[in-house]
Amino acid sequence: MIFITRRETFNAAHQLYNPHWSKEKNLEVFGLCSNIHGHNWELYVTVKGEINEETGFVMDLKDLSKIMKQEIVNKVDHTFLNTDVEFLKGKLPSTEVFAVEIWKILQPIIPNYCHGQLHCVKLVETANHFVEYYGK
Repeated sequence: MIFITRRETFNAAHQLYNPHWSKEKNLEVFGLCSNIHGHNWELYVTVKGEINEETGFVMDLKDLSKIMKQEIVNKVDHTFLNTDVEFLKGKLPSTEVFAVEIWKILQPIIPNYCHGQLHCVKLVETANHFVEYYGK
């Protein structure tokens, strides 16, 4: 078993704000993140599998890059995640929720391009804050 990872970047804004709470409660729980703010995000997608003897790859990283851009990056880059991104509509776009939604999109697609499977979605919000999701 070998693991390969591709990194893509994008810029997007979000607001951690629960509409069922008061402004004060949102500020208490989310701090300054209860205001609209943006990040330079990094998305790492790791695929695991066996090496194809004919290509020497688990998966062609050009294909993984293309999938990540088409399915995620092009839909979120330079957006307000709370309202502009269909797959996040109605969800509080914390980094955790965002990573899980990315997994849900990529997990069924990856096997169409290789004999591997999605292993991890790592989403970096800041230099000091990131999440890793390995599925259920």
